[in-house]
Amino acid sequence: MLPKMIDKNIESLIDLALIAGEEILKIYNSTFETRFKKDNSPVTEADEIAEKIILSGLDNFSPHLPIISEEAYNAGHRPDISKGIFWLVDALDGTKEFINKRDEFTVNIALINDKKPVFGIIYAPALNILYHGGEMGAFKRNMNGSETNIYARTPKKEGITVTTSRSHRGNEDQILKNYKINNTIYTGSSIKFCLIAEGSADLYPRLTPTSEWDIAAGHAILKAAGGQLTQIDGTPFLYGKKNIINPKFIARGRMPVKS
Repeated sequence: MLPKMIDKNIESLIDLALIAGEEILKIYNSTFETRFKKDNSPVTEADEIAEKIILSGLDNFSPHLPIISEEAYNAGHRPDISKGIFWLVDALDGTKEFINKRDEFTVNIALINDKKPVFGIIYAPALNILYHGGEMGAFKRNMNGSETNIYARTPKKEGITVTTSRSHRGNEDQILKNYKINNTIYTGSSIKFCLIAEGSADLYPRLTPTSEWDIAAGHAILKAAGGQLTQIDGTPFLYGKKNIINPKFIARGRMPVKS
């Protein structure tokens, strides 16, 4: 059964992200070791501790729902998601930013139903900002307690703002050459989706590999804000694939950006 995203439940999930973020910051502000997984991607104690916190919290929140999370999945834990409702978790998205002492790393929690993201939380603990979104809309919360609705914007005729990866660049210029670009924002992690969702950017193309847990929460928030994420050819972007690696995609603001 799909959990009801009423205020009480949303706050419980936000608290879970905040707790994980608090532990991440403790390690971020200390001396920590970086190790490398079989795929040569980096991992730290922060990735592992935050994931354990989130998995335990989600097990208590919805014990009947399977969870796919980065570190557990890479260790071989691949639950049955055939019923179509499951969680996607990246407890520390932007590990390279974390390692290089850049504040753009995030905690990502997403709920998937029928191959589509229906709720997402993105928390950037070092930036002290949290985003969440679902059928109730999209929101940005500053940790001083203020929360506002956010909306993706219609691109301006005089040019667009593009956001792109700081650490994982592909051949995105082949797509971007068709657009009039006024500004480019380079940043790490799923923050890129949030910039479009809040109306600070218009376009995020991604041609290099990502995994489902990297983008599901951002997709949910962007969709709730009126934006969209599709494959490069415009076909729907779906989750729960046999291969956890995503196809190339493009995220946009409220209206399709025309070249």
